[in-house]
Amino acid sequence: MSMAGNLRKVTGLGRVGGLRKVARLARRGRRVDLSHPARSPLGSSVVNCVAYEEGTRLPLDGDLVDTVERVRKHGAGFVWLGLHEPTNQEFAGMAGLFDLHPLAVEDAIEAHQRPKVERYGETLFAVFKTVCYVEHEELTATSEVVSTGELMVFVGQDFVITVRHGMHGSLGPLREELEADPGQLAKGPSAVLHAVADHVVDEYLNVIDAVQGDIEQVETDVFAENGARADPGRIYQLKRELLELKRAVVPLGRPLLDLSDRPMRVVEPEIQAYFRDVSDHLTRASEQLAGFDELLNSILQAHLAQVTVAQNADMRKITAWAAIVAVPTMVCGVYGMNFDHMPELHWKYGYGMVIGVISVACLALYRAFRRSGWL
Repeated sequence: MSMAGNLRKVTGLGRVGGLRKVARLARRGRRVDLSHPARSPLGSSVVNCVAYEEGTRLPLDGDLVDTVERVRKHGAGFVWLGLHEPTNQEFAGMAGLFDLHPLAVEDAIEAHQRPKVERYGETLFAVFKTVCYVEHEELTATSEVVSTGELMVFVGQDFVITVRHGMHGSLGPLREELEADPGQLAKGPSAVLHAVADHVVDEYLNVIDAVQGDIEQVETDVFAENGARADPGRIYQLKRELLELKRAVVPLGRPLLDLSDRPMRVVEPEIQAYFRDVSDHLTRASEQLAGFDELLNSILQAHLAQVTVAQNADMRKITAWAAIVAVPTMVCGVYGMNFDHMPELHWKYGYGMVIGVISVACLALYRAFRRSGWL
């Protein structure tokens, strides 16, 4: 039986005593490396469970409870437990083992939370919105550009619990990067929190760069020769996707400032300087989003102006042709009244003269409208 399978049974119980009885089964089977979601057994919310001491990954010689007790007994190191969309039953035992606040547990399970950082006693609870750029061959009025998820982090003196919602935002590569830098990982759980925040914000910048390409393409199409024929639905779609991105980026500004400035017991003072760097990157992302929003508004206004100009040009053409057609219509209307005594009605050359007058008048009007740019 794998470690994840044992943890799934463990988390179905609400008491630490029950945890211990079932967790003994973990010793019977082979350990499974769950650094990436693809390695997680089907049906398990546990992505990984690793212990670290002085920045070094420790071998798991027991179950989750034994690992936590060993870390607490030594008074050094911490446990990093990764979960993906856990249920209430799966999270119940962990909440009791790590003394997690019920409100924070509810937020972690239900998701759909605003980015925030909250303190519950000795535990810090942080919520991040993860984003992913959705590749597409051509931007349309219904194209999905940005996909979002959520990442919750519980940080205590000797543990880190990450809870991920959504199909992207895997922390496996991030874990490997941290393990390659034992000096940073030795700074404790707050170093993991910083790495997660930095990873999330870096993804914001990557997605923003990708969205910029779509905006530039739309801008090029609008200001092309036939820009008035461009689909305005693409501009509205980009604005909607940009709004989704802003909901992930903008609310995170205040929590990151708190992490970088306010003293917190579970955040090492040395790590707070790193959070200031992350906050600077987030500010850059927020400014870029604000600039994109203004640019899309300008593009939309330019498109509407082009449509108005094109409509005015069409109206001028219609008016010019209507004026030209009015000449023969008026003349023919006069001579169609069938009066007996009309000028030149019985003249031999009357028909040719009328046709000539109509042709000259229409030609003169046509040339006048061409010179004025109406035709």
